[in-house]
Amino acid sequence: MESTIKIMSSSSEIVFPASTENPNSSKWRFTWEAQSHTSTLRLILFNPSIKPCTEITVNLSVEKSLLTVCFVEGDSIRVPVPRVLIDPEAPVHCRVFDDHVEVKLSLLLPVDHPLISGLDLSEPEEEKPDSDTFFPFSVNYVSFAALEPVLRSPYLTCGTTLEIKKLSAMEEVHFYCRSCSTKLTKGIRLFNEMPSVDWQDVADNWFGTCCCSFGGISEQLVMQFAKSYSCTTGVCLITGASVIICKEDLVGCEFPELKGGQTYDSQVNSAKVTSLRPCPEEENNGVKPNNEVVEMMTDGDSSTCIPEDKMKSLAGMSSEANCDTKNHNTGCCTNNLSESFSKEKEYEMNTELLDKQKIFLKGCLGDAFMLRHSNLSKDVKWIEFLCPKCSSLIGAYPCSSDKAPLDDGVRLYKFNITTCLPVRGLNDLFREYTLERMFSRQLLEAAQDELTFRTVVRDIHTKCALSQIVLLNPNAWCYSGYCMHNMEPVTKINMYPVVKLLFSANINDTELEPRNVEEWVTKNQADEVFMLPSQVKELITNLEMANTMLPPSHMLLQGFSMSSLKR
Repeated sequence: MESTIKIMSSSSEIVFPASTENPNSSKWRFTWEAQSHTSTLRLILFNPSIKPCTEITVNLSVEKSLLTVCFVEGDSIRVPVPRVLIDPEAPVHCRVFDDHVEVKLSLLLPVDHPLISGLDLSEPEEEKPDSDTFFPFSVNYVSFAALEPVLRSPYLTCGTTLEIKKLSAMEEVHFYCRSCSTKLTKGIRLFNEMPSVDWQDVADNWFGTCCCSFGGISEQLVMQFAKSYSCTTGVCLITGASVIICKEDLVGCEFPELKGGQTYDSQVNSAKVTSLRPCPEEENNGVKPNNEVVEMMTDGDSSTCIPEDKMKSLAGMSSEANCDTKNHNTGCCTNNLSESFSKEKEYEMNTELLDKQKIFLKGCLGDAFMLRHSNLSKDVKWIEFLCPKCSSLIGAYPCSSDKAPLDDGVRLYKFNITTCLPVRGLNDLFREYTLERMFSRQLLEAAQDELTFRTVVRDIHTKCALSQIVLLNPNAWCYSGYCMHNMEPVTKINMYPVVKLLFSANINDTELEPRNVEEWVTKNQADEVFMLPSQVKELITNLEMANTMLPPSHMLLQGFSMSSLKR
């Protein structure tokens, strides 16, 4: 079915520029936009060098998935229509502005409606893309309960836990550079999930931090976990954005040796402990195995254990503290009890930790991707790790003054590597990861957890502000491209989910004024994240490219540039 609408105007103010050349269809750009839960599809059509004519005819062919715009001079441009459920009986609305043409279509169902998942709108098998970039990206590493519209689509990628199950099901896994397909690692067989960046706060919130509660248990669990943490040969640790590989498992890479290292025998090998069980005698470091049951706190596949008698002593001490507090009504933490409790803690605090374990205990180690202030340390520097063959960025690792990996581990970013060949093939578990989608995910996380929609991105080395971002709409869908020639076949396109935002950045000769940025952060209580400068540069490039697909009237708002990122 075809629908035709003709727009005419008697106004003489809007005319073509003085050039007599016909519009070049290859320079005409289009952007389809839709919002979650709405049944309207909007098309923005423009040419940066041409002011649109006011007399146009719009012809919609639903069967051909094609929209044609004809000018009064006889020229026409063709726009592919995304595969959505368009209402063929509804009228087509069109408006002409100074710098663009706007067309609105009515939909039978919103683009993210659950029923859409049951419809076969996909391409033939031989034409299917390698990556499902037209479906929302999400991982189970964080919660998105407050952003329900983002999660309404049933097409969710595998989360961290599912990734570990799939990787563990393989006999052996090698990681490859996404840019040049070079093998980066030896065969990996064991995979463990790293805790979230606020794991220490979680322990404190669960057990409490006061000495007359279960605070002692919290402190000992945290200490034991720090002792158990290590990057071990043959073991891969999984985070939301990266995999942590022991430096010994990397192929063709050499690192300086860590100076002044201490030795410490971990009480529990976290790679071996996976469930609640009695501690074997050889793992108790001299503790008698009198049928003691070990209480364990598990985060993913990483575990730590404390003998039951020590747990009971701490619990008993807590009970005595509460009783004494009630009898004497002297408030929390009396002096005598504080001294008794401090002796219990002294056993743990006097136990020497490796430098890398002390850093981990402070919560300073992560993967250098969108770190917060709480994850930074003046004693830790992050070194960019490049592919040994093509020199593209594939990861990073923490170090001190000697530039040796502080914890023997190198972080390889999932959006820079692949789990198999061919790169981004159907069997590649990381094929859907991209820098912008990971960044968008964490922006949405901050919007949920911190209730902030403003973010400053800083250089992880210099701490200088590189970009300011304001989140506008996390539930948008779009597709941008260039109009087709008359002889070109109609291209089949799918809309993809995006986060609409405003941004400003250090671009070319334009630099952010530090004083203005700091005032903006204070006034708006903006979130602050720290990233590698090369990643920020790539991110800004993506934002600029999305901005060029908008007409001049849509490019700026309150001094910020309008843009979007795939989610």
